[in-house]
Amino acid sequence: MRIVIIGGTGHVGSFLVPRLVNAGHQVISVTRNERQPYLQNPAWSVVQQIIIDRNDPAGRAGFGNRIAALNADIVVDMICFDKPTAQQMVTALKGKIQQYIFCGTIWVYGHSMMVPTGEDSLRRPLTEYGKNKADAEAFLLQDAKENGFPVTVLHPGHIVGPGWRPVNPAGNLNLDVFKRLAKGMELTLPNLGMETLHHVHADDVAQAFVRAIENPAAANGQSFNIVSPQAMTMRGYAEIIGAWLGKEAQIKYLPWEQWKVGVNDEDSTITWDHLIHSPCCSIEKARRLIHYQPGYSAPDAIKEALEWQINNNALLQ
Repeated sequence: MRIVIIGGTGHVGSFLVPRLVNAGHQVISVTRNERQPYLQNPAWSVVQQIIIDRNDPAGRAGFGNRIAALNADIVVDMICFDKPTAQQMVTALKGKIQQYIFCGTIWVYGHSMMVPTGEDSLRRPLTEYGKNKADAEAFLLQDAKENGFPVTVLHPGHIVGPGWRPVNPAGNLNLDVFKRLAKGMELTLPNLGMETLHHVHADDVAQAFVRAIENPAAANGQSFNIVSPQAMTMRGYAEIIGAWLGKEAQIKYLPWEQWKVGVNDEDSTITWDHLIHSPCCSIEKARRLIHYQPGYSAPDAIKEALEWQINNNALLQ
């Protein structure tokens, strides 16, 4: 298959591209600049890399047609964030491809009602990002139903892997949280630390894209949650990683209004976003229909990301 990946050098693309090349596919990676993948792999030597900036006002209107001109069998879109962009892609690609795989997000669900959250749950997004993704998903699946557009929607959780910061037990990206755990210092968590986080290793997300490609009859016209087998509570996360770092987690709890006073605005904003969602999603549908089988538990995925930070960014020094 000739496969175009829009956003091919990002977190997931860094794992997906080698998987596809090694499976015998011809891969074209479309990016907005000459950014290198997070992990080097010999497979990249045979990948055609094309620079097209989707957000460039001068070329935005013609982006879909430029992708169509690449004559792909399959288009994987990692960076479509709203309905107008999805509409442009459908207009440009309809009748020309076998499959369009849209990278969504578990943020489309909003807060959890019954857990684990399945794909048939109501979409009640809480943020602009979630609303825009939900609108794009709704449009794409409706077009698949009414007009047969061959779309598959994948909803990853908190993507984690070597090369970038994992969402930490406090629900933000501040690496100092892990340093405190490693030193046995007190870590303050909001509320009772019982809100949940649902991580997934980037390579497992890449695996899901491959499974969707391998099973188009089951995948097209469907959406799938792509997360690790189990979510973690924030306090459980702190306890697991503390033990891995050789220390018992020393956790203190504060009500949200008190907790947010002790952190900077960026950390507070990111933590609040995770608290109000508190995701815990089901992968039963992905396992059953496209044979998704995650290779990493959430703790193991996070440990690998932290090992990279320790070895490359001197995290614990």
